[in-house]
Amino acid sequence: MKTIDKYLFQALDNYPYSLEETIESLDYAFSYDAKNTMVLCLYGRIQAEQLWNYEEAKHYFQEALAINIHALEVYPYYLQTLILNEDYEEAQKLIDFALTIKGINKSEIFVKKAILLEAQQQFKEALAAIKNAKLSTLQFAFESDILEIEKRIKDKIDLMKNKKKPRKSKKDSKKKSN
Repeated sequence: MKTIDKYLFQALDNYPYSLEETIESLDYAFSYDAKNTMVLCLYGRIQAEQLWNYEEAKHYFQEALAINIHALEVYPYYLQTLILNEDYEEAQKLIDFALTIKGINKSEIFVKKAILLEAQQQFKEALAAIKNAKLSTLQFAFESDILEIEKRIKDKIDLMKNKKKPRKSKKDSKKKSN
Protein backbone atom coordinates (compact mmCIF):
# COMPACT_ATOMS: atom_id res chain seq x y z
CA MET A 1 0.00 0.00 0.00
CA LYS A 2 1.23 3.44 -0.92
CA THR A 3 1.73 6.12 1.72
CA ILE A 4 -0.91 8.33 0.11
CA ASP A 5 -3.46 5.55 0.59
CA LYS A 6 -2.69 5.40 4.30
CA TYR A 7 -3.37 9.13 4.71
CA LEU A 8 -6.41 9.01 2.47
CA PHE A 9 -7.89 6.14 4.52
CA GLN A 10 -7.20 8.08 7.72
CA ALA A 11 -8.97 11.12 6.29
CA LEU A 12 -11.97 9.08 5.16
CA ASP A 13 -12.10 7.32 8.51
CA ASN A 14 -12.02 10.61 10.43
CA TYR A 15 -14.56 12.45 8.28
CA PRO A 16 -16.86 14.05 9.41
CA TYR A 17 -16.29 13.25 13.09
CA SER A 18 -12.85 14.75 13.48
CA LEU A 19 -12.39 17.56 10.99
CA GLU A 20 -8.99 18.59 12.31
CA GLU A 21 -7.59 15.08 11.86
CA THR A 22 -9.34 14.78 8.49
CA ILE A 23 -7.68 17.95 7.20
CA GLU A 24 -4.30 16.93 8.57
CA SER A 25 -4.46 13.53 6.85
CA LEU A 26 -5.78 15.10 3.64
CA ASP A 27 -2.94 17.62 3.59
CA TYR A 28 -0.41 14.80 3.91
CA ALA A 29 -2.14 12.84 1.14
CA PHE A 30 -2.27 15.95 -1.05
CA SER A 31 1.47 16.54 -0.55
CA TYR A 32 2.11 13.04 -1.95
CA ASP A 33 -0.25 13.45 -4.93
CA ALA A 34 -1.98 16.74 -5.71
CA LYS A 35 -3.90 15.06 -8.53
CA ASN A 36 -5.58 12.34 -6.48
CA THR A 37 -9.30 12.57 -7.22
CA MET A 38 -10.35 11.03 -3.90
CA VAL A 39 -8.37 13.68 -2.02
CA LEU A 40 -9.83 16.48 -4.13
CA CYS A 41 -13.31 15.06 -3.70
CA LEU A 42 -13.00 15.00 0.08
CA TYR A 43 -11.69 18.57 0.08
CA GLY A 44 -14.76 19.50 -1.97
CA ARG A 45 -17.06 17.70 0.43
CA ILE A 46 -15.58 19.56 3.39
CA GLN A 47 -16.11 22.86 1.61
CA ALA A 48 -19.72 22.01 0.74
CA GLU A 49 -20.89 20.01 3.74
CA GLN A 50 -19.03 21.69 6.59
CA LEU A 51 -18.25 25.22 5.41
CA TRP A 52 -21.15 25.71 2.95
CA ASN A 53 -18.70 27.22 0.52
CA TYR A 54 -20.28 25.79 -2.60
CA GLU A 55 -18.22 27.73 -5.13
CA GLU A 56 -14.97 26.48 -3.59
CA ALA A 57 -16.38 22.96 -3.43
CA LYS A 58 -17.31 23.13 -7.10
CA HIS A 59 -13.73 24.10 -7.87
CA TYR A 60 -12.39 20.96 -6.15
CA PHE A 61 -14.93 18.70 -7.86
CA GLN A 62 -14.21 20.24 -11.27
CA GLU A 63 -10.48 19.81 -10.72
CA ALA A 64 -10.97 16.14 -9.84
CA LEU A 65 -13.08 15.51 -12.95
CA ALA A 66 -10.59 17.38 -15.13
CA ILE A 67 -7.94 14.91 -13.92
CA ASN A 68 -10.16 11.86 -14.40
CA ILE A 69 -13.64 12.08 -15.93
CA HIS A 70 -14.24 8.56 -14.62
CA ALA A 71 -13.70 9.51 -10.98
CA LEU A 72 -16.99 7.92 -9.98
CA GLU A 73 -16.74 9.04 -6.37
CA VAL A 74 -17.04 12.70 -7.35
CA TYR A 75 -20.39 12.76 -9.15
CA PRO A 76 -22.87 12.31 -6.26
CA TYR A 77 -21.20 14.97 -4.11
CA TYR A 78 -20.73 17.37 -6.99
CA LEU A 79 -24.39 16.98 -7.95
CA GLN A 80 -25.53 17.59 -4.37
CA THR A 81 -23.41 20.74 -4.24
CA LEU A 82 -24.84 22.02 -7.54
CA ILE A 83 -28.38 21.41 -6.29
CA LEU A 84 -27.76 23.17 -2.97
CA ASN A 85 -26.16 26.08 -4.83
CA GLU A 86 -29.22 26.23 -7.11
CA ASP A 87 -27.13 25.55 -10.22
CA TYR A 88 -29.98 23.50 -11.62
CA GLU A 89 -29.11 23.64 -15.32
CA GLU A 90 -25.52 22.63 -14.64
CA ALA A 91 -26.73 19.81 -12.38
CA GLN A 92 -29.04 18.47 -15.09
CA LYS A 93 -26.20 18.44 -17.63
CA LEU A 94 -23.95 16.60 -15.18
CA ILE A 95 -26.70 14.05 -14.45
CA ASP A 96 -27.19 13.41 -18.16
CA PHE A 97 -23.46 12.86 -18.60
CA ALA A 98 -23.02 10.79 -15.44
CA LEU A 99 -25.68 8.34 -16.57
CA THR A 100 -23.53 7.51 -19.61
CA ILE A 101 -20.47 6.54 -17.55
CA LYS A 102 -19.80 2.83 -17.33
CA GLY A 103 -19.66 1.55 -13.76
CA ILE A 104 -21.34 4.53 -12.08
CA ASN A 105 -24.04 3.85 -9.50
CA LYS A 106 -26.96 4.83 -11.73
CA SER A 107 -29.40 4.45 -8.86
CA GLU A 108 -27.55 7.12 -6.91
CA ILE A 109 -27.54 9.43 -9.92
CA PHE A 110 -31.29 8.94 -10.42
CA VAL A 111 -31.78 9.82 -6.75
CA LYS A 112 -29.84 13.05 -7.32
CA LYS A 113 -32.06 13.71 -10.34
CA ALA A 114 -35.12 13.22 -8.12
CA ILE A 115 -33.69 15.67 -5.57
CA LEU A 116 -32.97 18.17 -8.35
CA LEU A 117 -36.54 17.90 -9.62
CA GLU A 118 -37.85 18.11 -6.06
CA ALA A 119 -35.89 21.33 -5.52
CA GLN A 120 -37.59 22.70 -8.64
CA GLN A 121 -40.99 21.50 -7.33
CA GLN A 122 -41.41 19.13 -10.27
CA PHE A 123 -42.71 16.40 -8.00
CA LYS A 124 -44.26 14.03 -10.54
CA GLU A 125 -41.03 14.00 -12.56
CA ALA A 126 -39.11 13.46 -9.32
CA LEU A 127 -41.21 10.36 -8.60
CA ALA A 128 -40.40 9.07 -12.10
CA ALA A 129 -36.69 9.49 -11.29
CA ILE A 130 -37.27 7.60 -8.02
CA LYS A 131 -38.84 4.78 -10.01
CA ASN A 132 -35.69 4.65 -12.19
CA ALA A 133 -33.55 4.66 -9.05
CA LYS A 134 -35.47 1.70 -7.67
CA LEU A 135 -35.12 -0.17 -10.94
CA SER A 136 -31.38 0.51 -11.03
CA THR A 137 -30.48 -0.19 -7.41
CA LEU A 138 -28.23 -3.13 -6.68
CA GLN A 139 -27.53 -2.30 -3.04
CA PHE A 140 -29.94 -3.20 -0.29
CA ALA A 141 -28.68 -0.48 2.07
CA PHE A 142 -29.30 2.22 -0.54
CA GLU A 143 -32.93 1.16 -0.94
CA SER A 144 -34.00 2.70 2.39
CA ASP A 145 -32.58 6.06 1.32
CA ILE A 146 -34.62 5.88 -1.87
CA LEU A 147 -37.77 5.12 0.09
CA GLU A 148 -37.17 8.06 2.45
CA ILE A 149 -36.76 10.45 -0.46
CA GLU A 150 -39.84 9.05 -2.16
CA LYS A 151 -41.85 9.57 1.04
CA ARG A 152 -40.61 13.16 1.34
CA ILE A 153 -41.63 13.91 -2.25
CA LYS A 154 -45.06 12.33 -1.76
CA ASP A 155 -45.52 14.38 1.41
CA LYS A 156 -44.76 17.53 -0.57
CA ILE A 157 -47.27 16.51 -3.23
CA ASP A 158 -49.86 16.10 -0.45
CA LEU A 159 -48.94 19.53 0.93
CA MET A 160 -49.43 21.09 -2.49
CA LYS A 161 -52.84 19.39 -2.86
CA ASN A 162 -53.93 20.67 0.57
CA LYS A 163 -52.68 24.13 -0.27
CA LYS A 164 -54.82 24.27 -3.43
CA LYS A 165 -58.05 23.38 -1.61
CA PRO A 166 -59.94 26.53 -0.59
CA ARG A 167 -60.21 26.93 3.14
CA LYS A 168 -63.49 27.90 4.71
CA SER A 169 -63.49 31.30 6.29
CA LYS A 170 -64.82 31.98 9.79
CA LYS A 171 -67.82 33.82 8.27
CA ASP A 172 -68.79 30.70 6.29
CA SER A 173 -68.58 28.59 9.43
CA LYS A 174 -70.82 31.00 11.41
CA LYS A 175 -73.42 31.12 8.63
CA LYS A 176 -73.70 27.31 8.64
CA SER A 177 -74.11 27.15 12.41
CA ASN A 178 -76.99 29.70 12.39
